[in-house]
Amino acid sequence: MSLVPKHIKNLSPYKPGKTIDSVKKKYNLDRIIKLASNENPLGPSLKSIDAALNILKNSHRYPDASGLELRQKLANQFNVDLNNVVLGSGSEGIMSSIMRTFLRENDELISAENSFIGFKVLANASGKKVVWVPKKDYRYDLTSIINQINKSTKIIYIANPDNPTGTYINKDEFDFFMSKVPDRVLVILDEAYFEYAENIKDYPDSMLYRYDNVITLRTFSKVHGLAGFRVGYGFAHHELINNLMKVKLPFEPSSISQEAAIAALDDTEHLNKTIELNNQEMNLMISRLNKMKMNFIPSVGNFITIVFDSRDNVINLVQYLLENGIIVRDLVGFGLPDCIRVTIGTGEENQFFIDKMREYLNK
Repeated sequence: MSLVPKHIKNLSPYKPGKTIDSVKKKYNLDRIIKLASNENPLGPSLKSIDAALNILKNSHRYPDASGLELRQKLANQFNVDLNNVVLGSGSEGIMSSIMRTFLRENDELISAENSFIGFKVLANASGKKVVWVPKKDYRYDLTSIINQINKSTKIIYIANPDNPTGTYINKDEFDFFMSKVPDRVLVILDEAYFEYAENIKDYPDSMLYRYDNVITLRTFSKVHGLAGFRVGYGFAHHELINNLMKVKLPFEPSSISQEAAIAALDDTEHLNKTIELNNQEMNLMISRLNKMKMNFIPSVGNFITIVFDSRDNVINLVQYLLENGIIVRDLVGFGLPDCIRVTIGTGEENQFFIDKMREYLNK
């Protein structure tokens, strides 16, 4: 069809993981444990639920187009000005706005292979040249990325911590990298999992120092348990934000999502409980995997990636887990066909996963 550009025809769409309902129906199961999408196993804050329910009666009204109250709350919490904050429908919503705002005809993008698939889809959909740099030991190879920068480079994307590996770039590495990036190049720094990593001594929390050509993206989907509400936010120089605000869709996120996010920021008890559970269960998961002599990538997120010796092993294990009511993420779509990613769940969920994986391996 001539109406569709060639790069869109050739685009591979994002393929989400299996849903709980689809697995229930297909395998005739009553109980499903989903450890595929890095969601908060505790769910959202009760304060967020109450706030969302309370605003429903006004759902015939349009939301505040600029998200003023939520933006101001984020500005206050992270000690920036209101004009340094932008909202979107998840981090991907803001990424899409970034590309529509800043990319010109001959601009190019750079990122790492096997990183966040959401950015990959958006970058390829832009129709621009994208340079995908191989990782080194499952980590961003910043030196190789630097070597790919040319006069046409406009955007570099970095996820820190990375998804799906859970690896991270430390302060020294990031500072060295930024010293080599020209001011004319925009760096998208995706910190979707920063709450899980911010207490690591050498993790470069971008809010502690600013670069004028960096847009930091964060989300309420992970630690705050609001994945279904689709609320992302970004921090950047006021000139970047001002131009993003011209291009982003109005009235996003929804009124319900904005209210839920505002309430989530007030519930530090839920936040701390989530991080404490993740730390505790991550340590137990690592201990169990070590006892089973499994190969895995050390992670600072709320998930862990397990590496197998063959693609067939992954296919068979994923199928066995599905038949037993466990959904994990096959990483073939990320370019890691020998890996699965497992979200850290509750203690009971994690134990059930380990038991079933052990059953499969002992067959």
